[in-house]
Formats: sequence, structure tokens, C-alpha cells
Amino acid sequence: MSVITISRQMGSLGCDVAEAIARCLNYRVVWREVINEAASRAGAPEMALAQIDELDLLGLRPSHDERKAYQQAVREIMHELVREGNVVIVGRAGQMILRDVENVMHVKIYAPFGLRVARVAEKHNLPLDAARTQVEKSDQSRARYLQRYYKARWDSPELYDLMINTAHLSVESAALVVCQSLARGDIPQPIQPVTPTLDD
Repeated sequence: MSVITISRQMGSLGCDVAEAIARCLNYRVVWREVINEAASRAGAPEMALAQIDELDLLGLRPSHDERKAYQQAVREIMHELVREGNVVIVGRAGQMILRDVENVMHVKIYAPFGLRVARVAEKHNLPLDAARTQVEKSDQSRARYLQRYYKARWDSPELYDLMINTAHLSVESAALVVCQSLARGDIPQPIQPVTPTLDD
């Protein structure tokens, strides 16, 4: 059993890649189910909307206690999913929550900014300026989320075992890279950092 976490940029095709990975491996994909379940456990249904509203269109402002309870619930759910295994987890800082857990591969799906803007504009039939604003706000929101709750940089390569640029890869090809890695047994094990000594 193993688990794959997917971190993705808006317009990078990350969700499509996650679905393709799941089909390839016969895993299930978990995404907004984590948000909804965590909000329910935390007794803060508004948190579900707040987390989905990465563009801040609704202006929701959950309290500190609601956010804390929600984050704790997300952590619990993530670890439950690891125990179940055979799952692709999209978003929700899985790369941070499960960073020291065995049999978990952390994947980042990204693409150049201009390409992502063009994809979002085409998919949602938006003017380029509007699509650009959405992508910028999404990037800022996701970076802010990881910084706020985990004191980490969202774009730091150290957080990921595999980073895939979809600029020149189809969804299926990107998914195949991940599936082949797992087929070869390349499931990463956490490495404990070495504390330098005075002789180093």
C-alpha cells in the first residue's frame, strides 16, 4: 500500500494528472472530501467554503479556534488515509502533514505562468486578464496557506520527491512518470536530517 500527495498550481493540469494516476494504479482520489470531512469534524462548516474559496470571493473569515480545529481534523484524516493506503491526496498540504511518513510520495505538478493563464482562460472561457488575475490570486493563496500553517515555502523543491512540468507533457504522460516510479519500487522513505558536528 502506498499514498501519493499532489501539490499543483492552478492551470497546471494537476487534478487531471491526479485522476490519471489513480486510474493507472487503481487508487482512489481524495480532494474536497478532506475539506468537507475536516470542517464537519471541527464543527465549523464555514471552513469548507473558506478553503475552497481560494480567490477570496466570499470574504469568509473563520475564527482562530475554528481554523485550529479544522487543521487538526485535516491532520487526523490524512493519517487515516495513509493507514487505508492506495490513495491519491490532492492538496491540503499533504506534502507537509505526511512528510515524515513512510510509503508516501510527494509530487508537485507545475507549468509556466503564461501557459497556465492560457489554459484557465480557455477552460473557463475568460479574457486573458481575468484568467491572469485568477492564477495570481490562486498562487498567492496556496503559498500563504503553507506559510501560515506550516512555515514552509510552497515552491521549495525540498518538499517534493518528484516535480513534473506539464508544459510539454500530456496528462497521461505525466501520470505515467509517477506510475512507473512506483512500479520500480521508488516509494521514498523519509530521511532523518543529519545534525552537523564541529568536525563537519
